[in-house]
Amino acid sequence: MDADALRSLFDLTGRTALVTGGTRGIGLALAEGLAASGAQVVVASRKPEACAEAEAHLRSRGAEALGVATHMGDLEAVSALVDRTVDAFGGLDIVVNNAANALAQPLGQLTPEAWEKSFDVNLRGPVFLLQAALPHLEASPHAAVLNVVSVGAFLFSAPVAMYAAGKAALLSFTRSMAAAHVAQGIRVNALAPGSVDTDMVRNTGPEGAAAMAAASLMGRLATPDEMVGPALLLVSDAGSYITGQVLLADGGMVPH
Repeated sequence: MDADALRSLFDLTGRTALVTGGTRGIGLALAEGLAASGAQVVVASRKPEACAEAEAHLRSRGAEALGVATHMGDLEAVSALVDRTVDAFGGLDIVVNNAANALAQPLGQLTPEAWEKSFDVNLRGPVFLLQAALPHLEASPHAAVLNVVSVGAFLFSAPVAMYAAGKAALLSFTRSMAAAHVAQGIRVNALAPGSVDTDMVRNTGPEGAAAMAAASLMGRLATPDEMVGPALLLVSDAGSYITGQVLLADGGMVPH
């Protein structure tokens, strides 16, 4: 492999990427990385203001970008998100299912309302987003799906058991999706971040964040930018022979 071929592995010029939960934290970092690699990027989250800010931020960096307010628990909105993406950029090549909520309720005290809210966003939304995107991904010569899960899919965590179970289920769907869609040239993989310095982690408080940092071999929180390299591997031509896999970017937290 020569230098030009090597550099082209991560080149996403001309491709359109959709990132849910793309207005802050890991999602925004991934959107920035995709844009820096040449992709047209659509970011989605619940709040219209955050979507507009993220769109303006990406455009200020020279990217073609669009922000679309979308609640992943609303399947009509999920389908409309795909339509808006294709209307704006003519197709869809990369789907990054990053939106999530870490709703916490103690086991033994779960409410049906919390259950629905957690699994609608963390599991049902991502599965149906891929379903809505399928016709467009099938038309792409570089189709890739990245489901952002969590080390919680591998570790017990009683306070956020619903979140962990949703991520474990999405990991299972990742493997099934990869098998179901390989004949159409669509690769489907998962990224499992460990403890990352995001609002979700900071909301656990200083002691909680410190405990999460100490749980990995590296003994620190990751920055959101440290998720960009692993993600780009899985959605670019650099990962052309990788499908149905999960990449743990966790500082050595999960023994494997």
